Amino acid sequence: MDDEPWPGVVEVQFTDAAGRCWSLVDKAPIFAAMGELGPDSAYPVEVTVACAVAGGHGLPENDEVVTVSTSPHGVTTPDGREEFTVRQDQLIR
Repeated sequence: MDDEPWPGVVEVQFTDAAGRCWSLVDKAPIFAAMGELGPDSAYPVEVTVACAVAGGHGLPENDEVVTVSTSPHGVTTPDGREEFTVRQDQLIR
C-alpha cells in the first residue's frame, strides 16, 4: 500500500469459510518476517497471519471450520474485526 512509514504498509486479503473476502492492513514484517514484502516484490505473495483459536486451546479434531482471532499481533480489519471463521485447511499448525 505504501513504503512510508518504513518498513512499509501492506494489505493482506483472505477468504473466510463462508466465502467472504477480508482485508488486513499492517506493516510488512507482521505478515512476512523474512522480508518477502517490499517495493520490488512480485505481488501477490503468499503470507501468513498469526492467529489463535478463539475460545479454545487447540483445533477441534472433527470440525471443518474453526473460529480464530488475529489478536496475537494486534492485526484487525480496517473496521476493527479480529475474529473470523475459516476452514481448518487454511491453518498451519
